[in-house]
Amino acid sequence: MKLDFKHANPGLSLLPRAQEAQALLEGKSCKGAEFLGWLDLPEKALAAVAPVEEAAREIRKNHGLIVVGIGGSYLGARAVIEALSSGLPQDTSGFPVIFAGQNMDSVYHQAVLSTIRGKKYAINVISKSGTTTEPGLAFRILLSHLEANHSADEIAKLVFVTTDASKGSLRPLVKSRNWTSFIIPDDVGGRFSVLTPVGLLPIAAAGKDIRKLLEGAKSMADSIRKDTSANNLALQYACYRNAAYASGKKIELFLNYQPGLHFIAEWWKQLYGESEGKEGKGIFPASVDFSSDLHSMGQWIQEAERTLFETVIDVEKPSTDIKVPSSKVDDGLEYLAGRSLHDINRIAIAAVQDAHQEGQVPSMRILLPEMNEFHLGGLLYFFEYACAVSGIMLGVNPFDQPGVEAYKKTMFKMLGKPGA
Repeated sequence: MKLDFKHANPGLSLLPRAQEAQALLEGKSCKGAEFLGWLDLPEKALAAVAPVEEAAREIRKNHGLIVVGIGGSYLGARAVIEALSSGLPQDTSGFPVIFAGQNMDSVYHQAVLSTIRGKKYAINVISKSGTTTEPGLAFRILLSHLEANHSADEIAKLVFVTTDASKGSLRPLVKSRNWTSFIIPDDVGGRFSVLTPVGLLPIAAAGKDIRKLLEGAKSMADSIRKDTSANNLALQYACYRNAAYASGKKIELFLNYQPGLHFIAEWWKQLYGESEGKEGKGIFPASVDFSSDLHSMGQWIQEAERTLFETVIDVEKPSTDIKVPSSKVDDGLEYLAGRSLHDINRIAIAAVQDAHQEGQVPSMRILLPEMNEFHLGGLLYFFEYACAVSGIMLGVNPFDQPGVEAYKKTMFKMLGKPGA
């Protein structure tokens, strides 16, 4: 993986601050140090991955899997699964993985029930407390459906729980009903949990190679954790972001040019928004899907307020490609005959970067060799590590989220929850 700063100020004047932040992170003396379990996750998870793989094999004996979770409990898994697929909504890569509990829309959840009617689907409910409203309601609905169609012994083979080791409302159910369970580590926050069973079990059930994913993450960790030089990719990204922010750029646009990367952007938005958006500080993380959004948001990006900068994902080698065919139809595109569609897409990336630079929108490009489990694991760990460094540079605790509870308290009162 490489970072290209041709169209942006790399901000390396901030390197001493980034190095100080890295030292606090590695010395576990930063704010939120009790939530640094993710730092060593790649190596630890590799040593304990066999039970997750075994559970995934059991899940795949069914027609599909429903993942019940919200925020960090589902975004990482969905991001990886879709990044390794085509991006078509109906592309299930041979094993359907449906996500529920990330909203409370009745139409959506009725559609989930209709999809699984007459079929045997496994359920992986992911919640540390077990009482988060959105996934809690979805799991109640889905469990009721299971109970109406299967015996308790059958259900015990269909329900997989990822939750706290000892606390929460799901742990007693695991024990009394003999459900298979996995632990969410106490020292890993939700948005950093993709390399725990939170993300690994659904990803493995979808048929993806979680060992290679973890190996890629470990390779990235090995390359950036001890490197304090200007060559450290994570320090480079943290410097770039903080320099842009200091210059008045308050919005970071995450650009992808492959539909399968849409949920990588969604995962990235939670990671950075929840980690940095506090104490009246923080870059607003936004995303667009190009080329489609060039025809809807392109005008704003090119000529509106100059308060944004861009991070672009450029995948160098596609998993498959198409050559533009020759045609007798005079459509004005014959000059592209024989060209690779992927190469044309990458030329669009370069053209957009040039145009946006002229429009005073700086952009940094992440060059990913190819989209496979190994490189994707490295990308995820890179973003996590850079996020921690960037947040420490900003002067906030990157590992808490006090503002997330505000709406919940109000909602509980409006719903009449006892004690709210």
